[in-house]
Amino acid sequence: MKHFIQSIILASVALYGNAQTTTSTCSNDSHYVPTAENIKARNNFSDSRFGIFLHWGIYSTFAQGEWFLNYGPNKDEYAKAADAFYPHRFDAEKWISAIKASGAKYICFTTRHHDGFSMWDTKQSDYNIMHTPYGKDVVRQLADACHKQNIGLHLYYSHIDWTREDYPAGRTGNTTGKDPKKADWNHYYKFMNAQLTELLTKYGKVDGIWFDGWWDHDEDSVPFNWQLPEQYRMIHSLQPACIIGNNHHQTPFEGEDMQMFERDIPGENKSGLSGQSISQLPLETCQTMNGMWGYKIKDQDYKSSKELIRLLVRTAAKGANLLLNIGPQPNGELPATALDRLSDMGKWLNGKAGESIYATVRGNINVGDSIVSTMGKGKNAPLYIHVLSDTVPSSVTLPIKSKIKNAVNLENGNKIKYQRNGKAGTISFMTDRQDNDNTDYIIKVEF
Repeated sequence: MKHFIQSIILASVALYGNAQTTTSTCSNDSHYVPTAENIKARNNFSDSRFGIFLHWGIYSTFAQGEWFLNYGPNKDEYAKAADAFYPHRFDAEKWISAIKASGAKYICFTTRHHDGFSMWDTKQSDYNIMHTPYGKDVVRQLADACHKQNIGLHLYYSHIDWTREDYPAGRTGNTTGKDPKKADWNHYYKFMNAQLTELLTKYGKVDGIWFDGWWDHDEDSVPFNWQLPEQYRMIHSLQPACIIGNNHHQTPFEGEDMQMFERDIPGENKSGLSGQSISQLPLETCQTMNGMWGYKIKDQDYKSSKELIRLLVRTAAKGANLLLNIGPQPNGELPATALDRLSDMGKWLNGKAGESIYATVRGNINVGDSIVSTMGKGKNAPLYIHVLSDTVPSSVTLPIKSKIKNAVNLENGNKIKYQRNGKAGTISFMTDRQDNDNTDYIIKVEF
């Protein structure tokens, strides 16, 4: 088996590592046809609705967020943090147990961020977790824990590198001390594909690859060719069911299996990063619990549990997953506040409310942010009306023309009286409570 895997690595590097750079932009790969197992993986991904993003690397030692290197430090001085990185309290089993208890169905872990440091036992560079005082493969531990606890494993990988000389710098990472004359895209592309091959052949099933960085060259006078189609083909050849997403803030390219929206629910673009059109692919919104992705000691501005649950509901109502971020501490622990939020979300999701989130599709009833809806799958599937208001009104009138059989309070099962106005094409639901601190009042409507 070992020799077989080595053969795959060598073959994939040879096939995809020597492609030549052209002056064209990312070309579409019109020949991509997802396999049956990939389609199944997409459906499973959409059904999961909730995942946890984990931004962790040596940048956590500075406690200034994951982009710290971009804001002034010299790359060689920054790299000295690896000599002090010893997350002695890291326990992958505890992380995944807490995440599973939250109701999340998958994680997405930063194997290599823009600072170029690899969190696994890569043979392509010494700038990795094995050359720290800690000296243990973090990706291995997380992968094993995910597989053991049946949590999906998605791996973040940055196309940008602010430390390697061969990466052709774009609009970020230009103050780190790199020599632009040493840029060598072909060499860097071969390096990336060799690393991706390691991740896809040495850690068991990988459910997704989450790319980041295409936007680094979006202001080039000559469009930059990332050679994505070749890279996507390599990934799908190694693990056909692995879904690929790219945080490029564009309409998805051929070869991609999902579409992500950074800090935004699809269609809202409140942060200005997600104005692209919405595709028919599985959708995902990535958002932070507080302000930063990576650990920042001063950033204690966490969203409340109520805010996070409502964010999850509004995201599901658009037919998308929520990938909620946590920035682990340099000692290897998840922040206490983050764990509290996970616990609260788990109590809600693992109760009756989960029925209205998992394996649902976007609903057809939306009244701003205060009333949204999800639907089950299949003919005559139930409609779940989510009233996101601290005080639930005594009645809720909505434009529903279909004949309904029953309406209940999803949480307690109490029947809800309703009255149809045929002329107006609406139904008024008489709610059974008016809490002063309500998170989500859910009416289950059966047809």
